Amino acid sequence: MKAPLDAPRSLLAEVLAWCSGIAYVVVLNTGRELTGMRLLPAALLAVLLLPLVLRRPLPALALLLTISFAATVWAESAMAAGQRAMGIVPPAQTQAWQIASLQAVLTDLTIGWIAATRSRRTAIVAALVALGVQIGGAGYYREGSSPFLAALVFLALLMVTTWTVGYSVRERRQHTADLRVRAAEQAVVAERLRIARELHDMVAHSIGTIAIQAGVGRRVIDTQPSEARNALAAIEGTSRDTLAGLRRMLGALRQTAPGDGAPLGPAPGLAELDVLVERALDAGVRVEIEWRRERRPLPGEIELSAYRIIQEAITNVVRHSGAPACRVTIDCQEDDLFIEITDEGRGLSGLPGAAGYGLTGMRERTALLHGEFTAGSRPEGGFVVAARLPLPVAVT
Repeated sequence: MKAPLDAPRSLLAEVLAWCSGIAYVVVLNTGRELTGMRLLPAALLAVLLLPLVLRRPLPALALLLTISFAATVWAESAMAAGQRAMGIVPPAQTQAWQIASLQAVLTDLTIGWIAATRSRRTAIVAALVALGVQIGGAGYYREGSSPFLAALVFLALLMVTTWTVGYSVRERRQHTADLRVRAAEQAVVAERLRIARELHDMVAHSIGTIAIQAGVGRRVIDTQPSEARNALAAIEGTSRDTLAGLRRMLGALRQTAPGDGAPLGPAPGLAELDVLVERALDAGVRVEIEWRRERRPLPGEIELSAYRIIQEAITNVVRHSGAPACRVTIDCQEDDLFIEITDEGRGLSGLPGAAGYGLTGMRERTALLHGEFTAGSRPEGGFVVAARLPLPVAVT
Protein backbone atom coordinates (compact mmCIF):
# COMPACT_ATOMS: atom_id res chain seq x y z
CA MET A 1 0.00 0.00 0.00
CA LYS A 2 1.45 3.35 -1.05
CA ALA A 3 2.02 6.15 1.41
CA PRO A 4 -0.18 9.27 1.06
CA LEU A 5 2.69 11.27 -0.52
CA ASP A 6 3.75 8.52 -2.93
CA ALA A 7 0.84 8.99 -5.36
CA PRO A 8 1.50 12.73 -6.09
CA ARG A 9 5.22 12.07 -6.44
CA SER A 10 4.59 9.19 -8.82
CA LEU A 11 2.23 11.34 -10.89
CA LEU A 12 4.77 14.16 -11.01
CA ALA A 13 7.50 11.76 -12.12
CA GLU A 14 5.19 10.40 -14.83
CA VAL A 15 4.41 13.90 -16.13
CA LEU A 16 8.08 14.89 -16.14
CA ALA A 17 9.01 11.71 -17.99
CA TRP A 18 6.49 12.41 -20.75
CA CYS A 19 7.52 16.06 -20.97
CA SER A 20 11.14 14.98 -21.28
CA GLY A 21 10.32 12.58 -24.11
CA ILE A 22 8.27 15.20 -25.96
CA ALA A 23 11.10 17.71 -25.51
CA TYR A 24 13.42 15.38 -27.39
CA VAL A 25 10.90 15.20 -30.25
CA VAL A 26 10.70 19.00 -30.42
CA VAL A 27 14.47 19.42 -30.36
CA LEU A 28 14.92 16.78 -33.04
CA ASN A 29 12.57 18.63 -35.39
CA THR A 30 13.98 22.14 -35.06
CA GLY A 31 14.54 22.28 -38.80
CA ARG A 32 18.33 22.14 -38.69
CA GLU A 33 20.18 19.65 -40.83
CA LEU A 34 21.43 16.96 -38.50
CA THR A 35 24.47 15.52 -40.24
CA GLY A 36 28.14 15.24 -39.38
CA MET A 37 29.10 16.95 -36.14
CA ARG A 38 25.60 18.38 -35.79
CA LEU A 39 24.48 14.89 -34.76
CA LEU A 40 26.43 15.20 -31.52
CA PRO A 41 23.98 17.60 -29.77
CA ALA A 42 21.07 15.40 -30.84
CA ALA A 43 22.86 12.35 -29.46
CA LEU A 44 23.52 14.12 -26.16
CA LEU A 45 19.92 15.31 -25.97
CA ALA A 46 18.80 11.67 -26.21
CA VAL A 47 19.19 11.58 -22.44
CA LEU A 48 15.80 13.34 -22.37
CA LEU A 49 14.25 10.06 -23.47
CA LEU A 50 15.76 8.14 -20.56
CA PRO A 51 13.08 8.91 -17.90
CA LEU A 52 10.26 7.88 -20.23
CA VAL A 53 12.08 4.73 -21.35
CA LEU A 54 12.70 3.67 -17.76
CA ARG A 55 9.13 4.27 -16.63
CA ARG A 56 7.13 3.48 -19.80
CA PRO A 57 9.36 1.56 -22.21
CA LEU A 58 6.59 0.43 -24.58
CA PRO A 59 5.01 3.89 -25.11
CA ALA A 60 8.52 5.33 -25.34
CA LEU A 61 9.33 2.81 -28.06
CA ALA A 62 6.19 3.70 -30.00
CA LEU A 63 7.06 7.40 -29.76
CA LEU A 64 10.66 6.76 -30.75
CA LEU A 65 9.70 4.63 -33.77
CA THR A 66 7.28 7.26 -35.01
CA ILE A 67 9.79 10.07 -34.67
CA SER A 68 12.62 7.95 -36.09
CA PHE A 69 10.70 7.14 -39.26
CA ALA A 70 9.47 10.72 -39.67
CA ALA A 71 12.94 12.19 -39.03
CA THR A 72 14.53 9.83 -41.54
CA VAL A 73 12.00 10.65 -44.27
CA TRP A 74 12.15 14.38 -43.48
CA ALA A 75 15.94 14.42 -43.46
CA GLU A 76 16.16 12.68 -46.83
CA SER A 77 13.57 15.01 -48.41
CA ALA A 78 15.09 18.16 -46.87
CA MET A 79 18.58 17.31 -48.01
CA ALA A 80 17.48 16.47 -51.55
CA ALA A 81 15.36 19.65 -51.78
CA GLY A 82 18.21 21.80 -50.51
CA GLN A 83 20.59 20.40 -53.07
CA ARG A 84 18.09 21.01 -55.88
CA ALA A 85 17.58 24.62 -54.73
CA MET A 86 21.31 25.13 -55.03
CA GLY A 87 21.23 23.74 -58.56
CA ILE A 88 22.92 20.52 -57.52
CA VAL A 89 21.58 17.23 -58.71
CA PRO A 90 21.13 15.19 -55.52
CA PRO A 91 23.10 11.98 -55.42
CA ALA A 92 21.41 8.62 -55.27
CA GLN A 93 22.36 8.37 -51.59
CA THR A 94 21.95 11.35 -49.25
CA GLN A 95 23.38 11.75 -45.74
CA ALA A 96 20.00 10.89 -44.14
CA TRP A 97 21.52 7.58 -43.04
CA GLN A 98 23.34 9.44 -40.28
CA ILE A 99 20.18 10.55 -38.47
CA ALA A 100 18.64 7.13 -39.22
CA SER A 101 21.61 5.37 -37.63
CA LEU A 102 21.37 7.54 -34.53
CA GLN A 103 17.68 6.75 -34.19
CA ALA A 104 18.35 3.05 -34.80
CA VAL A 105 20.85 2.98 -31.92
CA LEU A 106 18.39 4.70 -29.57
CA THR A 107 15.60 2.36 -30.65
CA ASP A 108 17.71 -0.75 -30.16
CA LEU A 109 18.83 0.38 -26.71
CA THR A 110 15.16 0.74 -25.81
CA ILE A 111 14.53 -2.77 -27.15
CA GLY A 112 17.36 -4.05 -24.95
CA TRP A 113 15.73 -2.45 -21.91
CA ILE A 114 12.37 -3.99 -22.81
CA ALA A 115 13.99 -7.41 -23.20
CA ALA A 116 15.57 -7.00 -19.76
CA THR A 117 12.39 -5.90 -17.97
CA ARG A 118 9.41 -7.38 -19.83
CA SER A 119 8.29 -10.85 -20.80
CA ARG A 120 9.95 -12.72 -23.64
CA ARG A 121 6.88 -12.54 -25.88
CA THR A 122 6.52 -8.80 -25.39
CA ALA A 123 10.21 -8.25 -26.10
CA ILE A 124 10.10 -10.34 -29.30
CA VAL A 125 7.03 -8.52 -30.62
CA ALA A 126 8.58 -5.13 -29.81
CA ALA A 127 11.84 -6.11 -31.53
CA LEU A 128 10.06 -7.31 -34.70
CA VAL A 129 7.95 -4.14 -34.91
CA ALA A 130 10.98 -1.92 -34.39
CA LEU A 131 13.02 -3.82 -36.98
CA GLY A 132 10.17 -3.53 -39.51
CA VAL A 133 9.99 0.25 -39.03
CA GLN A 134 13.76 0.55 -39.36
CA ILE A 135 13.76 -1.49 -42.57
CA GLY A 136 10.95 0.68 -43.93
CA GLY A 137 12.97 3.79 -43.21
CA ALA A 138 16.05 2.30 -44.84
CA GLY A 139 14.26 2.36 -48.17
CA TYR A 140 14.37 6.18 -48.10
CA TYR A 141 18.12 6.58 -47.64
CA ARG A 142 19.45 3.41 -49.29
CA GLU A 143 18.75 2.86 -52.98
CA GLY A 144 19.90 -0.18 -54.86
CA SER A 145 19.93 -3.79 -53.80
CA SER A 146 23.46 -3.88 -52.37
CA PRO A 147 23.24 -0.74 -50.14
CA PHE A 148 19.76 -1.74 -48.99
CA LEU A 149 20.91 -5.29 -48.19
CA ALA A 150 23.89 -3.92 -46.26
CA ALA A 151 21.60 -1.65 -44.25
CA LEU A 152 19.24 -4.55 -43.62
CA VAL A 153 22.05 -6.76 -42.29
CA PHE A 154 23.39 -3.94 -40.11
CA LEU A 155 19.97 -3.20 -38.60
CA ALA A 156 19.22 -6.89 -38.00
CA LEU A 157 22.57 -7.59 -36.34
CA LEU A 158 22.28 -4.51 -34.11
CA MET A 159 18.73 -5.47 -33.10
CA VAL A 160 19.64 -9.10 -32.35
CA THR A 161 22.67 -8.02 -30.33
CA THR A 162 20.81 -5.55 -28.09
CA TRP A 163 17.85 -7.92 -27.65
CA THR A 164 20.15 -10.80 -26.69
CA VAL A 165 22.05 -8.69 -24.19
CA GLY A 166 18.85 -7.42 -22.62
CA TYR A 167 17.31 -10.88 -22.44
CA SER A 168 20.51 -12.29 -20.91
CA VAL A 169 20.36 -9.62 -18.23
CA ARG A 170 16.74 -10.58 -17.51
CA GLU A 171 17.61 -14.29 -17.32
CA ARG A 172 20.52 -13.62 -14.97
CA ARG A 173 18.34 -11.42 -12.78
CA GLN A 174 15.64 -14.09 -12.69
CA HIS A 175 18.19 -16.77 -11.89
CA THR A 176 19.57 -14.66 -9.04
CA ALA A 177 16.07 -14.09 -7.69
CA ASP A 178 15.35 -17.83 -7.86
CA LEU A 179 18.55 -18.59 -6.00
CA ARG A 180 17.61 -16.11 -3.28
CA VAL A 181 14.15 -17.63 -2.92
CA ARG A 182 15.62 -21.12 -2.79
CA ALA A 183 18.19 -20.06 -0.21
CA ALA A 184 15.46 -18.46 1.89
CA GLU A 185 13.36 -21.63 1.70
CA GLN A 186 16.33 -23.77 2.66
CA ALA A 187 17.08 -21.44 5.57
CA VAL A 188 13.47 -21.77 6.78
CA VAL A 189 13.62 -25.56 6.52
CA ALA A 190 16.97 -25.67 8.32
CA GLU A 191 15.62 -23.45 11.09
CA ARG A 192 12.51 -25.62 11.45
CA LEU A 193 14.69 -28.71 11.75
CA ARG A 194 16.90 -27.00 14.30
CA ILE A 195 13.91 -26.01 16.42
CA ALA A 196 12.45 -29.51 16.08
CA ARG A 197 15.74 -31.05 17.27
CA GLU A 198 15.98 -28.69 20.21
CA LEU A 199 12.39 -29.33 21.28
CA HIS A 200 12.76 -33.07 20.90
CA ASP A 201 16.02 -33.26 22.83
CA MET A 202 14.70 -31.00 25.56
CA VAL A 203 11.18 -32.37 25.96
CA ALA A 204 11.84 -36.07 25.31
CA HIS A 205 14.51 -36.26 28.00
CA SER A 206 12.41 -34.42 30.56
CA ILE A 207 9.16 -36.24 29.83
CA GLY A 208 10.96 -39.59 29.99
CA THR A 209 12.38 -38.75 33.40
CA ILE A 210 9.03 -37.43 34.64
CA ALA A 211 7.19 -40.54 33.42
CA ILE A 212 9.60 -42.86 35.23
CA GLN A 213 9.48 -40.82 38.43
CA ALA A 214 5.70 -40.66 38.30
CA GLY A 215 5.56 -44.46 37.93
CA VAL A 216 7.89 -44.91 40.90
CA GLY A 217 5.86 -42.53 43.03
CA ARG A 218 2.59 -44.26 42.14
CA ARG A 219 3.92 -47.67 43.13
CA VAL A 220 5.46 -46.66 46.48
CA ILE A 221 3.11 -43.92 47.62
CA ASP A 222 1.34 -46.24 50.09
CA THR A 223 4.30 -48.27 51.33
CA GLN A 224 7.18 -45.77 51.10
CA PRO A 225 5.88 -42.19 51.37
CA SER A 226 9.41 -40.77 51.57
CA GLU A 227 10.37 -42.33 48.22
CA ALA A 228 7.15 -40.96 46.73
CA ARG A 229 8.07 -37.48 47.97
CA ASN A 230 11.52 -37.83 46.43
CA ALA A 231 9.93 -38.82 43.14
CA LEU A 232 7.62 -35.83 43.25
CA ALA A 233 10.55 -33.56 44.06
CA ALA A 234 12.45 -34.91 41.05
CA ILE A 235 9.38 -34.35 38.87
CA GLU A 236 9.12 -30.77 40.12
CA GLY A 237 12.77 -30.01 39.50
CA THR A 238 12.77 -31.53 36.03
CA SER A 239 9.57 -29.71 35.11
CA ARG A 240 10.96 -26.35 36.25
CA ASP A 241 14.19 -26.84 34.31
CA THR A 242 12.29 -27.87 31.20
CA LEU A 243 9.91 -24.93 31.52
CA ALA A 244 12.85 -22.54 31.85
CA GLY A 245 14.45 -24.04 28.74
CA LEU A 246 11.21 -23.73 26.76
CA ARG A 247 10.86 -20.11 27.84
CA ARG A 248 14.39 -19.36 26.64
CA MET A 249 13.66 -21.00 23.30
CA LEU A 250 10.34 -19.20 22.85
CA GLY A 251 11.99 -15.94 23.86
CA ALA A 252 14.62 -16.43 21.17
CA LEU A 253 11.93 -17.17 18.58
CA ARG A 254 9.85 -14.13 19.52
CA GLN A 255 12.85 -11.79 19.65
CA THR A 256 12.69 -9.44 16.64
CA ALA A 257 15.62 -7.15 17.36
CA PRO A 258 18.67 -7.08 19.64
CA GLY A 259 17.67 -6.03 23.12
CA ASP A 260 14.00 -7.00 22.78
CA GLY A 261 12.47 -9.08 25.51
CA ALA A 262 14.13 -10.67 28.50
CA PRO A 263 17.79 -11.62 28.40
CA LEU A 264 18.31 -15.11 27.03
CA GLY A 265 20.17 -17.70 29.06
CA PRO A 266 23.24 -19.42 27.68
CA ALA A 267 22.84 -22.59 25.66
CA PRO A 268 23.66 -25.79 27.58
CA GLY A 269 27.08 -27.33 27.20
CA LEU A 270 29.28 -30.07 28.54
CA ALA A 271 29.60 -28.24 31.85
CA GLU A 272 25.93 -29.13 32.53
CA LEU A 273 26.51 -32.89 32.29
CA ASP A 274 26.35 -33.19 36.07
CA VAL A 275 22.69 -32.19 35.92
CA LEU A 276 22.02 -34.95 33.38
CA VAL A 277 23.77 -37.44 35.64
CA GLU A 278 21.59 -36.44 38.60
CA ARG A 279 18.38 -36.68 36.60
CA ALA A 280 19.33 -40.09 35.21
CA LEU A 281 20.16 -41.30 38.71
CA ASP A 282 16.74 -40.12 39.90
CA ALA A 283 15.25 -42.17 37.06
CA GLY A 284 17.17 -45.26 38.19
CA VAL A 285 20.11 -45.20 35.77
CA ARG A 286 23.66 -44.63 36.97
CA VAL A 287 25.77 -42.63 34.50
CA GLU A 288 29.56 -42.70 34.59
CA ILE A 289 31.37 -39.83 32.87
CA GLU A 290 34.92 -40.49 31.71
CA TRP A 291 36.98 -37.56 30.43
CA ARG A 292 40.06 -38.38 28.42
CA ARG A 293 42.80 -35.85 27.85
CA GLU A 294 42.64 -32.31 29.15
CA ARG A 295 39.30 -30.52 29.21
CA ARG A 296 39.29 -27.15 27.44
CA PRO A 297 36.72 -24.60 26.24
CA LEU A 298 35.02 -25.50 22.97
CA PRO A 299 32.97 -23.43 20.50
CA GLY A 300 29.33 -22.95 21.43
CA GLU A 301 27.93 -25.06 18.58
CA ILE A 302 30.25 -27.95 19.51
CA GLU A 303 29.31 -27.73 23.18
CA LEU A 304 25.58 -27.62 22.42
CA SER A 305 25.63 -30.49 19.91
CA ALA A 306 27.77 -32.68 22.18
CA TYR A 307 25.48 -32.00 25.13
CA ARG A 308 22.33 -32.76 23.11
CA ILE A 309 23.80 -36.00 21.72
CA ILE A 310 24.72 -37.19 25.21
CA GLN A 311 21.35 -36.09 26.56
CA GLU A 312 19.40 -37.98 23.89
CA ALA A 313 21.55 -41.09 24.30
CA ILE A 314 21.01 -41.12 28.07
CA THR A 315 17.29 -40.57 27.51
CA ASN A 316 17.17 -43.66 25.29
CA VAL A 317 18.98 -45.64 27.96
CA VAL A 318 16.49 -44.52 30.61
CA ARG A 319 13.40 -45.08 28.51
CA HIS A 320 14.22 -48.08 26.35
CA SER A 321 17.31 -50.09 27.28
CA GLY A 322 16.37 -51.38 30.70
CA ALA A 323 20.04 -51.12 31.72
CA PRO A 324 20.86 -49.97 35.25
CA ALA A 325 23.92 -48.00 34.14
CA CYS A 326 25.68 -46.49 31.14
CA ARG A 327 29.07 -45.01 30.43
CA VAL A 328 29.80 -41.71 28.69
CA THR A 329 33.32 -41.28 27.28
CA ILE A 330 34.46 -37.84 26.10
CA ASP A 331 37.80 -37.60 24.33
CA CYS A 332 38.80 -34.05 23.36
CA GLN A 333 41.70 -34.55 20.95
CA GLU A 334 43.62 -31.94 19.04
CA ASP A 335 41.36 -31.86 15.96
CA ASP A 336 38.24 -33.79 16.99
CA LEU A 337 35.87 -34.33 19.87
CA PHE A 338 34.92 -38.00 20.29
CA ILE A 339 31.81 -38.98 22.22
CA GLU A 340 30.72 -42.51 23.06
CA ILE A 341 27.76 -43.68 25.15
CA THR A 342 27.49 -47.40 25.90
CA ASP A 343 25.12 -49.54 27.94
CA GLU A 344 24.41 -53.21 28.51
CA GLY A 345 20.69 -53.09 27.86
CA ARG A 346 18.41 -54.61 25.23
CA GLY A 347 19.97 -52.82 22.24
CA LEU A 348 17.78 -52.13 19.23
CA SER A 349 15.07 -54.42 20.58
CA GLY A 350 14.47 -51.84 23.26
CA LEU A 351 14.18 -49.02 20.74
CA PRO A 352 10.80 -49.36 19.01
CA GLY A 353 10.73 -47.55 15.67
CA ALA A 354 14.48 -46.92 15.87
CA ALA A 355 14.01 -44.60 18.84
CA GLY A 356 11.70 -42.24 16.98
CA TYR A 357 13.41 -39.00 16.03
CA GLY A 358 16.18 -39.33 18.60
CA LEU A 359 18.78 -41.08 16.47
CA THR A 360 17.79 -38.96 13.47
CA GLY A 361 18.31 -35.76 15.46
CA MET A 362 21.72 -36.90 16.70
CA ARG A 363 22.77 -37.84 13.17
CA GLU A 364 21.60 -34.45 11.83
CA ARG A 365 23.48 -32.54 14.52
CA THR A 366 26.66 -34.40 13.68
CA ALA A 367 26.23 -33.93 9.94
CA LEU A 368 25.73 -30.17 10.34
CA LEU A 369 29.18 -30.00 11.94
CA HIS A 370 30.68 -32.24 9.20
CA GLY A 371 31.28 -35.03 11.68
CA GLU A 372 30.56 -38.76 11.81
CA PHE A 373 27.84 -40.59 13.74
CA THR A 374 27.22 -44.28 14.40
CA ALA A 375 24.70 -46.10 16.55
CA GLY A 376 23.89 -49.79 16.93
CA SER A 377 24.00 -52.91 19.03
CA ARG A 378 27.30 -54.13 20.46
CA PRO A 379 28.51 -57.68 19.81
CA GLU A 380 28.85 -58.29 23.54
CA GLY A 381 25.36 -56.94 24.19
CA GLY A 382 23.89 -53.54 24.78
CA PHE A 383 23.92 -50.44 22.63
CA VAL A 384 26.55 -47.88 21.61
CA VAL A 385 26.23 -44.34 20.31
CA ALA A 386 29.40 -42.71 18.96
CA ALA A 387 30.02 -39.32 17.37
CA ARG A 388 33.07 -37.47 16.06
CA LEU A 389 32.80 -33.68 15.93
CA PRO A 390 35.62 -31.85 14.12
CA LEU A 391 37.08 -28.91 16.02
CA PRO A 392 37.95 -25.58 14.35
CA VAL A 393 41.61 -24.71 14.02
CA ALA A 394 41.18 -21.79 16.41
CA VAL A 395 40.31 -24.18 19.24
CA THR A 396 43.49 -26.20 18.94
